Amino acid sequence: MNWVKGHGTENDFVLLHDPDGTEFPDLDAATVRALCDRRRGVGADGVLRVVRTDALTDGAPWVDEADWFMDFRNADGSTGEMCGNGVRVFAHYLAELGLVSRTGTVPIATRAGLRPVRFEADGQLTVDMGVPGLPGPDDIKVTASGRSWSAVSVDMGNPHAVAFVDTLDDPGALVEQPTWEPPSAFPVGVNIEFVVRRGPQHVALRVHERGVGETRSCGTGACAAAAVAASADGPAEAYQVDVPGGSLTITFLPNGHVEMTGPAVLTLRGEVVP
Repeated sequence: MNWVKGHGTENDFVLLHDPDGTEFPDLDAATVRALCDRRRGVGADGVLRVVRTDALTDGAPWVDEADWFMDFRNADGSTGEMCGNGVRVFAHYLAELGLVSRTGTVPIATRAGLRPVRFEADGQLTVDMGVPGLPGPDDIKVTASGRSWSAVSVDMGNPHAVAFVDTLDDPGALVEQPTWEPPSAFPVGVNIEFVVRRGPQHVALRVHERGVGETRSCGTGACAAAAVAASADGPAEAYQVDVPGGSLTITFLPNGHVEMTGPAVLTLRGEVVP
């Protein structure tokens, strides 16, 4: 099994090149967990399987609009709808292979829909992340390390709960999955962002991702945090969102969409020894 590893603001992934869907037709949860194990495997927050849209059922709705489908799996082996940092790494990998051009816009199909990617002159990548689903269910509370905060639900193609805290130390170690109330608000789990303000149109966050744990960055989470901040602050063109692994720029477009701009890096390649 050959693999490549990459990251976007230190949110890291194992990429498996499987254009025809024949190399890893049964990518099961145990294999994903083994690859993502940071002591016994390659180590990553998730797996990105690179497949043509016409090679698997999940890609069928976008066959006429995108050549490539991002089959995203969380580190625990569960299937994910979307991953903002992952989309940038995915597109960068396709460009490195010469499968897409770095000029113009490259549509990437995901389980949450199409995510067009644009390569910037400075080497960063910009993704149209769609329209934030805001506000979500009311009266949500999240709890970590024995403390609780009100939170706002945001749908970025995957579910988020955004809670503003006094300091980023408030949630504690985030080793355990934070809890939420009511449980029915997120029946398939949720990514939880703990956010502080750093200045005008500038926030910072820590995130606990469902199926992974605390990660160094979350692209959809950065969009969710910026959307909640902007809904409170009033109209804004862009927010800077600092994450432990770097910084992302979230831009608000007139059509209601948000764009996320950030880096993507390929770091390692190798093969799994049977």
